[in-house]
Amino acid sequence: MRGIFLILAAYVVITGADVAVKWALPEVGVAVSMISRGVIGSAAVLVLTRGRGIAAGNKLLLTARGVLHCAVSATWYWAWVSGMALVDSYAIAAAAPLAMTLLAIPILGEKVGWRRWSSTLLGFAGVLVMLQPQGDLWRFETPFLLVAVLAMAVTRIWTRVLSVTDGPAAIAFWLMAAHIPMGLLLLPAFPPPATMPGPGVLAALAFFGIANAIAHMLFARAFALASVSALAPYEYSPLLLGGVLGFLIWAEVPAWTTIGGAAIVIIAGLYNLHREQLRRAAERRDIAGI
Repeated sequence: MRGIFLILAAYVVITGADVAVKWALPEVGVAVSMISRGVIGSAAVLVLTRGRGIAAGNKLLLTARGVLHCAVSATWYWAWVSGMALVDSYAIAAAAPLAMTLLAIPILGEKVGWRRWSSTLLGFAGVLVMLQPQGDLWRFETPFLLVAVLAMAVTRIWTRVLSVTDGPAAIAFWLMAAHIPMGLLLLPAFPPPATMPGPGVLAALAFFGIANAIAHMLFARAFALASVSALAPYEYSPLLLGGVLGFLIWAEVPAWTTIGGAAIVIIAGLYNLHREQLRRAAERRDIAGI
């Protein structure tokens, strides 16, 4: 229950961060947003932890996770600056829990029965509903976001693996720090603005960095307390909150295909959670000799 509470808090914070950066992106661009996230976010982790617990344990996996997560971030920011609605991008991200269910098999050695396979296939059918031709999500950025969703699922699982060797401070700090060199590498493709952004944009970037630091410390702690399959369904919470914020700020209204497909994906993911709870209950009964 503590893990679920922390993951929900993390998604609320990270949704606020996404709103802030989507608002600032037209002024500063993708590369500057990533650099800001890295500089402000890593500094925030140092302040919040007073510099304790940031020493890297599993350096190789921390590096791989940081690079992969930066690629995910850059893809999402590029989609937003290209005009994709927040709620539409979150609808695509709703496929992440299904991907986590599948990827946990080879990475964590988890077993999936035919019922969970069936619900996972149903979930991907929901993705196809969202992506049908002529729908709002049938656009150039969508296939790139789908690849990013798979990469994001891998980073979530790696967070669980890293919780054995590294604490929340180290996991969050090195992730934030990775955005600095990756953002610098992207500057030729996404040049910085010609003029200094206004105070409102600078405040949004500051909030964006601090919120990311807090959210990823919460993510790391949540995955240390609960299994991937138990936390994966709560990946849907940004879709609800992001839909409300997107409507209030940008008047974004998703198409019925997006809503219907997302509903199918969510139902499939929740069924996977139900099957996982039944499986773990059976394991506990076996251990107890009942």
